[in-house]
Amino acid sequence: MTQYDLLRQHIASICPLSDSEWDYVAQHFTIRKLRKHQFLVQKGEMVPCEFWIIKGLVKTYAIDCDGKEHILQFAMEEYWTSDFHAFQNQVPACMYMDCIEDSEFFCLKLEDREKICHEIPAMANFFRIKANYGYIALQQRIMSLLTETAEERYNNLIKKLPRLIQRVPKKLLASYLGVTRETLSRLKS
Repeated sequence: MTQYDLLRQHIASICPLSDSEWDYVAQHFTIRKLRKHQFLVQKGEMVPCEFWIIKGLVKTYAIDCDGKEHILQFAMEEYWTSDFHAFQNQVPACMYMDCIEDSEFFCLKLEDREKICHEIPAMANFFRIKANYGYIALQQRIMSLLTETAEERYNNLIKKLPRLIQRVPKKLLASYLGVTRETLSRLKS
């Protein structure tokens, strides 16, 4: 199965496209490969694309005035990711995104996304649904940080994303959960 087959299957799981519609949509995506520790997005830079992860793992984070890293998201295969505020509004990024593993992405420019959504209504529906899912996930993450204990957050992460736990270094996992590495070690035992 090619990378384009994977993307078509992903889109078809929500909004099936005819062959001619798919051919039109596919020509607007480009592939980008990055190695572990390379930046997909850096704070202060323009963000011309949103990204669909073919393979690999990316962390999205901000750094506070004390130099502490705050991880907003881990994104892996079949996730859409970007600094969506910067991408949608065509302003400089306010966060960083870098690869935890060697990674491969489909890139879609804003003008190309708008074009395919205008030309193929099913794609507008696809992106609407994906945005809703992303918004729901963000709300759930915020609520978990506000209302759950560290142990509850850790246990829920294991249930929701067991593959992620195996791929993310403990230091990064602790940052994502909002705990120290020592606390994470106690939670895991």
